[in-house]
Amino acid sequence: MGQILRREKVAEFVSNLHKSGKTVVATNGCFDILHVGHVRYLEKTKTFADYMIVLLNSDKSVRSIKGEGRPINNENDRAEILCALSCVDFVVLFDEDSPRLLLDEIKPDVYTKGADYTLETLPEADIMKKNGTRVEFIEFVQGKSTTNTIEKMKNN
Repeated sequence: MGQILRREKVAEFVSNLHKSGKTVVATNGCFDILHVGHVRYLEKTKTFADYMIVLLNSDKSVRSIKGEGRPINNENDRAEILCALSCVDFVVLFDEDSPRLLLDEIKPDVYTKGADYTLETLPEADIMKKNGTRVEFIEFVQGKSTTNTIEKMKNN
């Protein structure tokens, strides 16, 4: 079972993992209504390192990105659900719209994003290059998204 890390402690924690010879992969997202696409994405992410950290958008961050009415599930519930997945080792919440600052602090060995991004369109690409972080892009499961789930619920 994963655990929730405090934002102010995560950089030191990851540094200690690195000092012990362990590798760390990070990914980020809202993970509002968990679906099979999320699970497959997270399982694939875990294959790239010894430990996985999910950088989870806080409620404030989700509202800023997705608008009022989101998230559907609050940050504590979303973090607990992610921690229940066997592939997730750690979760850390962040308030910004982008995880750029947090990624620069923790310096993961690998960072994953959905395949709708490329290195040219990835907002964090400069941080990844600066810190020598490898970026892996993961294909989505067709038709599976939180937005699609919400729309389906509205239409029923």
